[in-house]
Formats: sequence, C-alpha cells, structure tokens
Amino acid sequence: MATWTRRSITLAAAVVTTFVGLAWRLLPLGLPPFWFKYGGSALWAVMVYWIGAALIPRWPPSMIALAACAVAAVVELSRLYHAPGIDAFRMTLAGKLLLGRFFSIWDIVAYWLAICLAALIDGVIFDSPNKAPRSN
Repeated sequence: MATWTRRSITLAAAVVTTFVGLAWRLLPLGLPPFWFKYGGSALWAVMVYWIGAALIPRWPPSMIALAACAVAAVVELSRLYHAPGIDAFRMTLAGKLLLGRFFSIWDIVAYWLAICLAALIDGVIFDSPNKAPRSN
C-alpha cells in the first residue's frame, strides 16, 4: 500500500480543488451570482494554498497561508495594471480563470478567508496525533 505524505495529499487536494473550481466556473450549475463569483474565487485561492503546501511541505500552515495570501493579493492587484498584451490574455478563458479581469477588494477578502480555512483544515489533518509526516 502506498504511503501518503503531506506532499502527496496536498497535491491531490490541489488537483481536486482545481477540477471543482473549473466545474464551478464552467458548468451551468445555476448558482446564485454571489456564490458563483465568490465561490469560484475562494476555490482558486484554496488551490493556491494547496499548491504551496505541496511545493513546501515542511512549512507550517501559517507560513503557507501567508505566502498564499501574498500571491492572491499580488494577482488581484495586477488587475490594476493594463497593457495590450496582458489585457488580451485576460480576455481568453485561461486569462479569466488564472488572472481575472477586474480588480475588487472583495475578491481579496474572499481569497484570504478561503486560504485561512484551507490552512485550518491543513493544520487539523497534519497536526492531529496520527498525522502524516511533514517531510516530502
């Protein structure tokens, strides 16, 4: 039986979160506008957190959360910068999903709340008495 490490679990969580986020944004789920907008934003931020946890599994959840919050804020703030090339990319499906199109401080709030929730879940999973190892 395979040994599950923190890296493999968080990488799996990133993959699952990515697929849920894509379904959230692309499938006609009939979600109310608030849940469609901020649920998708929250899932994107959680994906950023899990990728960080998979890349640096020895870091505690609080450090990963700080890094993920910084990445999310920088991506959101980048929407204030406009140049023809980047604006053209933002209009593509990949650009909409990865960078978004319009700046909103409320997106940063959604990102940070979602990242805090992911860090809390991470801490509960890996800081329990029967936790998986932090290495690898």
